Amino acid sequence: MAFISSGYNPAKPMEGRISDIGPRKYNEFFPPVIARNFGKWLYHEILEPGVLVHVAESGETCYTVRIGGTRTMSITHIRELCDIADKYCGGHLRWTTRSNIEFMVEDKATMEALRDDLNSRTFDGGSFKFPVGGTGAGISNMVHTQGWLHCHTPATDASGPVKAVMDALFEEFKDMRMPAPVRIALACCINMCGAVHCSDIGLVGIHRKPPMVDHEWADQLCEIPLAVSACPTAAVRPTKVEHNGKKVNSIAIKEDRCMYCGNCYTMCPALPISDAEGDGVAIMVGGKVSNRISMPKFSKVVVGYIPNEPPRWPTLTKTIKHIVDVYAANANKYERLGDWAERIGWETFFKLTGLEFTHHLIDDFRDPAYYTWRQSTQFKF
Repeated sequence: MAFISSGYNPAKPMEGRISDIGPRKYNEFFPPVIARNFGKWLYHEILEPGVLVHVAESGETCYTVRIGGTRTMSITHIRELCDIADKYCGGHLRWTTRSNIEFMVEDKATMEALRDDLNSRTFDGGSFKFPVGGTGAGISNMVHTQGWLHCHTPATDASGPVKAVMDALFEEFKDMRMPAPVRIALACCINMCGAVHCSDIGLVGIHRKPPMVDHEWADQLCEIPLAVSACPTAAVRPTKVEHNGKKVNSIAIKEDRCMYCGNCYTMCPALPISDAEGDGVAIMVGGKVSNRISMPKFSKVVVGYIPNEPPRWPTLTKTIKHIVDVYAANANKYERLGDWAERIGWETFFKLTGLEFTHHLIDDFRDPAYYTWRQSTQFKF
């Protein structure tokens, strides 16, 4: 925070004040064609997978080419993206909420040249650097969290299984032959920093063992009351234990109350919860944010546990591919995955997919009144 003038007027505390807190206003970064026609678009359509056109009241057009990106990118990769934007788009490009990258141009000829250039760029191994797709009734890029790369409480990796799953579904990213859009997301633990709980298919890293307690360091590394208060199920309590012949302040875990969320480890590094044997992935199905056809809904657990199998997660990848294939073969046009499952019944969903139903999948949540009140834009007469 700074002041334009060196003097400060207590009668007018905001006078001359500037601040660097927060991002700059979004409209400073509009491409010229969007700035000229902001709020005045007549319609848009998808010309081909990964290519859209918006038409304004003025008659101007804005062509968008969407490519798949990654949540974690190298500086070299980002610089190449910026070079492409400089060459075709006057330096403008944007990232979507699903880590797709979009280039916007004003005429069809430039769009075609840009699209062909993007499709021609490959890595040394032959894979696409900038695959065009991710629009319409297909599979868009996966939202995911940080995983083993950065996060301290993950039960699975993020970039690894996402790469493996998207490799298996790559043709559906490049095409639009699904009944409706399919959104897949991954969260590396049940704190769910991603969009997993309202995605068509959600992958959630789960711990299956309570945190370990390092009695030697608990009182030295942790504010024990903070660790206790961080637990949402009252599974953490303070205690005194015998360690190296003396009484020390420490922490005890009520294992029957623990839901393995890792909140306590966030507050106390002496409570590690990651475990190679117990950690893995659960699969959820049927969520969406859209109001179309039916109201937004949370996804439901359909596979309780799949072990971590780095580097390619074969069991997880095969299961996701199978769910997508069964959905594509049986759903009606425009029907999201959750709408299809509810139309045929979840019993039939499990029968068609061949997934095992276990007691771990039973939803015993009881709706209080708040959740039963009408909360959507869905009106039926």
